Amino acid sequence: MALLQTKSLVSIFQTPRGQIAAVDGVDLSIERGEIVCLVGESGCGKSAFAASVLGLLPLGRAAHPQGDIMFDGANLLAGSAKDWQAVRGRRIGMIFQEPLACLNPVQRIGRQVAEPLLIHGLATKKEAEKKAIAALAGVGIPEPDRVAKQYPHQLSGGMRQRAMIATATIAEPDLLIADEPTTALDVTIAAQILELLRGLVRDRGMSMLFITHDLGLVAEIGDRVAVMYAGQIVEQGRVADIFSAPKHPYTEGLLRSAPGAKQVERRLKAISGTVPSPHERPSGCRFRPRCAYATDACRQPVDLIDIPGQRAVRCLYHADVGKKSHA
Repeated sequence: MALLQTKSLVSIFQTPRGQIAAVDGVDLSIERGEIVCLVGESGCGKSAFAASVLGLLPLGRAAHPQGDIMFDGANLLAGSAKDWQAVRGRRIGMIFQEPLACLNPVQRIGRQVAEPLLIHGLATKKEAEKKAIAALAGVGIPEPDRVAKQYPHQLSGGMRQRAMIATATIAEPDLLIADEPTTALDVTIAAQILELLRGLVRDRGMSMLFITHDLGLVAEIGDRVAVMYAGQIVEQGRVADIFSAPKHPYTEGLLRSAPGAKQVERRLKAISGTVPSPHERPSGCRFRPRCAYATDACRQPVDLIDIPGQRAVRCLYHADVGKKSHA
């Protein structure tokens, strides 16, 4: 049984122009000890999916009219607010993209790292303070006793992100969700954070959902990858398989537009067109207006199709992907 499995998950936002489905029928599973990457352009619904899993979508502006979020066999969408609270921070930890926007500016770092233990009754205040210092040391922060007494603005970006990782993992969760955790960091610090996350998952036996737009990071850290476009999963499978032979035109376009060792002698090729507005998504395949393989048949809804190799793709012409010239 998968640790996390979403089935036909839909998350609807109310906007001045009407409702939009930021997450639209997403099926995704994460096994125990597995790292699954969720990749796609900005605005495709990656962060909305993470917020849905944690029950963090703003009340009155979002809803889950259908679908399931199965976590360790229990459907979180069928539970109460207390059920969400029992899981959030205890069994599912979250690392946000910009720690300075998420850390309390008037609360010392040590108190914030210790908070999950106190909220869930896992330690006394004195025990939590000691464990917070140990957690800071565990994520590579030097002089953790001193850092625990500081405020977020006194730390560098990399140190703040390490403090947030300590906060997300101090309660030893089963699942860690990392939403673009290296975006605001320079290359050297980002590499250190990536190695830290990989080590934590390996050493503690956690699962991780790693959300990113950077295919290079996916290649470094992921076991499986799910590619998201306009609120839907368009392809998923093992990282090595998808990188070597993408089966969806969007995945193919992402790989062709990403710099790497194989692209030294040729120009990178951008994907034509733009991501559609959530209010103006095309009928049928949502990638159709940008796709070199599209035909009139693509104007009809396209479901995920299982293909050999534990893969799935939302494309009628997946067998032809890679054969068409892009010169």
